Amino acid sequence: MEKATMSVQELSAHMGISLPKAYELTKRDGFPTIRIGTRILVPVDAFKEWLKENAN
Repeated sequence: MEKATMSVQELSAHMGISLPKAYELTKRDGFPTIRIGTRILVPVDAFKEWLKENAN
């Protein structure tokens, strides 16, 4: 079973960007995140869609 969400650390590794840049990305308007308490999760399917829409 594939994971439905990824952590900001996993996002950083997946995109090849630094952890501070990944956190900065999660604060952008329109970037898909789920907040559970202080934890930030990124829905994988919504991230893939966001990436397609924002690729130039």
